[in-house]
Amino acid sequence: MYIEHIAIWTHQLEVLRDFYCKYFNAKSNSKYVNPAKKFTSYFLTFDSGARLEIMQMEGIHRNPLIPNQNTGIVHFAMQMDSKDAIDRMTENLRSEGITIFSEARTTGDGYYESVIQDPDGNLIELATKL
Repeated sequence: MYIEHIAIWTHQLEVLRDFYCKYFNAKSNSKYVNPAKKFTSYFLTFDSGARLEIMQMEGIHRNPLIPNQNTGIVHFAMQMDSKDAIDRMTENLRSEGITIFSEARTTGDGYYESVIQDPDGNLIELATKL
């Protein structure tokens, strides 16, 4: 068994699509549009086969709770090849104005990771098992 895809609501569909395609080499399908529901989405596929569905629809509101600290998905992780790859990616993202939520560090459970925010504030761990 495996996770087929994860879905994220957004208010800036193209911005989020471009972010994941540019920085994580995701491949996007054509935009799906359901005019009756005023719903649009993209499926983004990563080299590993994992997919992320990004969706936009009228009437979906931001969660009023503290950002990134409410129940539900807190973050997802992108597997990187090495500590050096994480350091390079983190610095590249920083130079492009992307928010670094947590600097690179070794965790107690044996990972090296940094945490960044996508344009909607979703947390993404850049991680490798040591």
